[in-house]
Amino acid sequence: MKTRKEEDAFGVIDVPGDAYYGAGTQRAVQNFMHSGLRFPPQFLHALAMIKHDAALVNGELGLLDAKVAHAVASAAGELMEGRFSEQFVVDLFQTGSGTSTNMNMNEVIAGRANEMLTGTRGGKHPVHPNDHVNLGQSSNDVIPSALHITAVVGLRDALFPAVKRLKEGLIGKAGQFQSVQKIGRTHLQDAVPIFLGDAFGGYARQLALALVRLRGPEAELKELALGGTAVGNGINTHPHFAAAVIRRIAERTEIDFREAVHHFEAQGARDAAVSASGALKTLATALIKIADDIRWMGSGPRCGLGELQLPSLQPGSSIMPGKVNPVIPEAVVQAAVQVIGNDVAITMAGQSGSFELNTMLPVITHNLLQSIDLMAKAADLFGEKCIRDLAADTKTCQENVDKSLAMATYLVPVIGYDEASRMAKKAYQTGKTVRQLALEDGILTARQAGEIFP
Repeated sequence: MKTRKEEDAFGVIDVPGDAYYGAGTQRAVQNFMHSGLRFPPQFLHALAMIKHDAALVNGELGLLDAKVAHAVASAAGELMEGRFSEQFVVDLFQTGSGTSTNMNMNEVIAGRANEMLTGTRGGKHPVHPNDHVNLGQSSNDVIPSALHITAVVGLRDALFPAVKRLKEGLIGKAGQFQSVQKIGRTHLQDAVPIFLGDAFGGYARQLALALVRLRGPEAELKELALGGTAVGNGINTHPHFAAAVIRRIAERTEIDFREAVHHFEAQGARDAAVSASGALKTLATALIKIADDIRWMGSGPRCGLGELQLPSLQPGSSIMPGKVNPVIPEAVVQAAVQVIGNDVAITMAGQSGSFELNTMLPVITHNLLQSIDLMAKAADLFGEKCIRDLAADTKTCQENVDKSLAMATYLVPVIGYDEASRMAKKAYQTGKTVRQLALEDGILTARQAGEIFP
């Protein structure tokens, strides 16, 4: 493979000849972990957006030559379109500020801008990755800003619509099942009857509240650290730089991003990410509850609860013919468990705000963005492949109600708690229903039984 010589503060190093990046990125590749994980494309898009708008603002402020500013913005614009993704070779697990990825971005943009201006790929002339592409910025304010932008866009464009669609699907099922009576259960034991539609209405309300909970962290994430540079005091940046760049980002994304109220908070802490992860964890626990309920109600088909009929999507066993598993609820639960695990990692990482910088930005970014993506995809999968075609087995539901010992609860106002308890035990011992015994023992007339029992 052809190489070229590149020099950085640590000396000369060989760089692949087809690379736009330079020595700094190559050293990061050589010296850091090779986990196979990278920052996701949507994060790189947000980072390129910052570089694009920063170049234009620096040009407007007279800090960059117009030709250089245009070349940097043009190169960053190509990256925003998804070009040169193969040039981002630094592993996710790197220096905690994300400096290596920021430099990777700076070098790729500079290398492409130099190619535009001179025909020669890479290098630092006439466009320098630090002096020009990174002008007015630091990894310490740019990387958290890119994280916040990516997270808010992901919430708006993917997660919120997916959860809303699932909620509407559950509301539809609540209406469809409103007249279907089934046995209620507490402590995994029979309780008094409920309507299946009420259970699904409860699931829909869980998701409605999950959306409300996510709005608070979303508002926090709209504050961007841009302008704080190295430690939060804005060293080496123009006083109008951050506001102008953020204004452009807000217009482009149609999201009301704003400069952080206090830059030392915005760089020393990652509380907004921890808060967002907590809300995502709560959503995950809600999905686990809903998916597990549906999985249990669909168990059987002959030796389980059998109250719901889940869509049959694939063979459920490699050895047992005809077996069908609740594959979608199980996939949803697994995705939710991953999100709960991600929350633990984000919480631990959020504690690493040592003095003026949190040094766990890459792992926070990876886990938070993955959680948003997983919850969005799980919600859509659940709605489209399970909830939409879910059906109630009304015969089984009614049979379970009729034979439940909890029906003795309806006799309490008539014969008292103790006598009703004895009636339940007698029903269990004889195999008869509570209704049958109430009629046989003359406790109720047929008319009274029709009025008392559901």
